[in-house]
Amino acid sequence: MLITDIENALTDRLRRGLGEMVWDVTSYAGELDDDIGKIIHRLPGAWVTFGGIVKTEPYSLSRQKWKTTGRFVVVVGDYNTRNEESTRHGGTNLNEVGTNLLVESVRRLITGQDLGLKIKEFTPGRVRTLFNTSVEEKAVSVFACEFDTVWMENALENGRWPERSNSQDSPDVAFNVYRGELSDPYPDLLRVGMRYHQPGNPPADDPTDLVEVRKKEDGTNQG
Repeated sequence: MLITDIENALTDRLRRGLGEMVWDVTSYAGELDDDIGKIIHRLPGAWVTFGGIVKTEPYSLSRQKWKTTGRFVVVVGDYNTRNEESTRHGGTNLNEVGTNLLVESVRRLITGQDLGLKIKEFTPGRVRTLFNTSVEEKAVSVFACEFDTVWMENALENGRWPERSNSQDSPDVAFNVYRGELSDPYPDLLRVGMRYHQPGNPPADDPTDLVEVRKKEDGTNQG
């Protein structure tokens, strides 16, 4: 659930970093898709959402490792009772933050961070205007700030299903929980047989050896 982990980590960092610049930082749940007047009381505010996967490239010749570029979007908004310019520039009072400051602050907090996860540090992207409008005699300004990061994805071998496992750390834990088609794990490699051919001797006389690669879980040698 790396995508969910990234979204949650972004939300946490922005909530802690922005402090009292905003009422809250939450995961985006379509608040701006309906009547924007319904969210006036939650401004200034910020929302975090997953914007999709924008590029995937093979990382190994076997094509079982893929370099994946994902995009995340932070939406910031504010309102002002005076005019549209004030919603962006802010005002003399601390509660008149303005979206320009919010955009700069979000980029400052996110750019170059990996959030303690197995991802590449975030790179900043576009900042897009979503709304510059008036609602209930209030000027409203909303911007979307894009950030890209990169992580590695491991593909299944051709013909294999996700692996049967009881471990919560398995990358296939969801398939086990939801009873999808599964493949049994490959047997552990415990030992390797070796034969040393000496020129001039018949193959039947070649010395052999058995190298223990690992022990059984109980600590004894296999076989």
